[in-house]
Amino acid sequence: MTRVHDMGGRFGDGRVQPEAEDVRFVQDWHRGALAVTLAAGALGAWNIDMSRHAREKLAPKDYARFSYYEKWLAALADILVEKGLIRREELSGASPWESPSASKALKADRVAAVLSRGGPADRPGGPPARFVAGDIVRTRAVAENLLVEGGHTRLPAYAAGARGRILRCHGSHVLPDASAHGLGDAPEPLYAVAFPASELWAHPEHPGDEVVLDLWQSYLEPDA
Repeated sequence: MTRVHDMGGRFGDGRVQPEAEDVRFVQDWHRGALAVTLAAGALGAWNIDMSRHAREKLAPKDYARFSYYEKWLAALADILVEKGLIRREELSGASPWESPSASKALKADRVAAVLSRGGPADRPGGPPARFVAGDIVRTRAVAENLLVEGGHTRLPAYAAGARGRILRCHGSHVLPDASAHGLGDAPEPLYAVAFPASELWAHPEHPGDEVVLDLWQSYLEPDA
């Protein structure tokens, strides 16, 4: 089972239409969508994996028709209500009430400091690294969350069961499959893994190309 967001390599969606690299926001409201999403995230009520999963949980018919930033705003509305920071009635025009997190609102004078701090995902601890650069590995046969049925995972369906080569270990990082569901950081070694295009796609235009994915240790098995 996969969700609608897991589109890589799927037939029927048409060609990717790249946008100009020097255009940061295609429409003016996009910058506002980004700003309000970052400001709401600064309340500390969720982490980045929870916000990604909120987008994945949008109704398939909405996910398919919404633009990129429409998905962001729809998921933000859902998670704000889910966390009790706003009431659903407010989204329909009801008078706003004072949120319990109002005192944590991100003010303009703190924006630069918050953005520069970022959200590092490296963590100490976790299991020892099982692989080194050059090892041949294979991803799990099914791209599913093993902790929560239907939950968030960073293993894309198109790479499930694929054979690749370890390029490097990034160190120990928060496991999104746990973090997205409030199960703690559960840090694991994170690897850059290179896959030949021919391993991922049925009819690659350039079979010799490689796709590099960052994948957690529990997604991988040694491949003799």
